[in-house]
Amino acid sequence: MPPRAVVFDLDYTLAVPDRHRQTLLNEATASAGASDIDRDAYLGAHRENLTGETREPIFADLLADRDADADPAELARAYRRTIADALRPVDGAAGLVRELRERYRVGLLTNGPVRAQRDKLRTLGWENLFDAVVVTGDLDAGKPDGRAFEAALESLDAAAGEAVYVGDEVEADVHGASAAGLRVVQVVSPDGPAPDPAADAHVDRAELVARLPAVIAALD
Repeated sequence: MPPRAVVFDLDYTLAVPDRHRQTLLNEATASAGASDIDRDAYLGAHRENLTGETREPIFADLLADRDADADPAELARAYRRTIADALRPVDGAAGLVRELRERYRVGLLTNGPVRAQRDKLRTLGWENLFDAVVVTGDLDAGKPDGRAFEAALESLDAAAGEAVYVGDEVEADVHGASAAGLRVVQVVSPDGPAPDPAADAHVDRAELVARLPAVIAALD
């Protein structure tokens, strides 16, 4: 069945910060008067808080019993400001989405709290770039849970067999989308996960704009 819908991941697929995320965390904790937080610990807490409005519960979990004077809400705001300052689109990403929309319904499915992910779209100027945007903060579950992919498909009025998912993470994106019945293009980069055999195709992030349209068309 030829694809009629394309669903993108956001972070490290279409947009990348210009500084390492540990550096951004350190900048945010310093701004909020909190002690440093390890990036891996943050990722673990983030995976447990993929729904909801803000990152405040994430930082509340991380600060519990170790930084009683720090305010999780202020740290969430500081981190959001820091990311907004650092976030950069992959070169040509917006043009790629517009090109694909001439042939497909194109959506975005991104893990994370509503305010954080919507703020990224405002920062990038992408609020109206996609046919539909699904932020897992609005849902009962985030990727790799099949309900997240079902919500994205529903927003595009597409069946799983008609859709292609484009993302970088192995568990959340490749395995999650594949289990939900979508074909998957994994975006790979020197600082990202290795190519996973569960993906139907792999594209280097540096070649995403040049190669992705042909890769999607070949998945017929």
